[in-house]
Amino acid sequence: MLTPFTAEHEAFRKSVRAWVEKELTPHALEWDREGIFPRELFKQAGELGFLGINHDPKYGGSGLDFWFVTAFCEELSRSQNAGVNMALLVQGQMATPIINEIGTDEQKREFLEPALKGEKIAALGVSEPSMGSDVASMKTTARIDGDDYVINGSKMWITNGTRADFITLGVRTGEAGYGGISLVTFPTDVKGFSVSKKLDKVGNLSSDTAILFFEDCRIPRRYVLGTENEGFYSIMTNFQGERLVGALTAVAGMDRMVEDALRYGTEREAFGKPLLKFQVWRHKFVEHLTAIEAARRLAYHAVSVFDQKENAVKEISMAKLFAGDLAQRVAYDCQQFFGGMGYIEETPIARAWRDIRLITIGGGTSEVMKEILSKIYGF
Repeated sequence: MLTPFTAEHEAFRKSVRAWVEKELTPHALEWDREGIFPRELFKQAGELGFLGINHDPKYGGSGLDFWFVTAFCEELSRSQNAGVNMALLVQGQMATPIINEIGTDEQKREFLEPALKGEKIAALGVSEPSMGSDVASMKTTARIDGDDYVINGSKMWITNGTRADFITLGVRTGEAGYGGISLVTFPTDVKGFSVSKKLDKVGNLSSDTAILFFEDCRIPRRYVLGTENEGFYSIMTNFQGERLVGALTAVAGMDRMVEDALRYGTEREAFGKPLLKFQVWRHKFVEHLTAIEAARRLAYHAVSVFDQKENAVKEISMAKLFAGDLAQRVAYDCQQFFGGMGYIEETPIARAWRDIRLITIGGGTSEVMKEILSKIYGF
């Protein structure tokens, strides 16, 4: 099988796996039950270079290609805790890439550099109570007052929201529609900012997800990212990296679920023989392994296009759609295979089953992916 990974990628993968298995996996159930994980993990990940993999070395990144990010996503799946994985990926691959791409040197020094070190926690603030993927409907406003913006509104479904030190924030600075949206770096110690509520989610329990409120929050206009009123385009570009990470984590998650199931199937007996000796299960897993490999190749193709800075909207949308929908079926069958053991929190498959549900929702639903693709194909 041809592989896109070099010896350098594999050495990096090995270091990620060692950290995950030592520092994350043993605490997976504990952190889910607590509904949070230690802030120290951000600093650990930063010191190891896991938060700035493909970011500018001038500001603490490693300047590596997206195949290193791919390896990181794949090895994170071994943590058995999707909430931790999501929080770290938001920090390194969702909230900071925009600053890395279009931020000023001053913004990068103040926000990007400490985020890549894990000294400051970052969040991405785009979704609102009345809109998710429909970015053009954004209502949170930033009114110009001299050299400042005065921000009012709210954001919802914000990962890292309860303890973020800053937010890469989408705001409306102009007319209705996509033409009046800007991005700013927003420090959360500003007067008028508050966490309205920590959301009680079905899965990804250890990641803090919040509703945020902004009441006459004043920040300097120099915190605008890129050109005022052109933030929509940066948000949509950023979505591609987020969705590609979603596809990659879905594939890696399916790998782990099937591995666990096959291991269990050789140990657990029913009616005098191992579960995997039943043809119905052998055939089902062969079908899933085939489909997972197809999902992997679709995701890898998307990575290859994205890594060349080409327009990869079609490839990424397909990869997320296919992997996300497939993951629901794989998770269902793997949990069913475990029987009663698959219905208790102590068993990783139970947590994986409820956590994987987010893949078809977060970062753009499967229905949004289909709508994007239908427009690309012109129907």
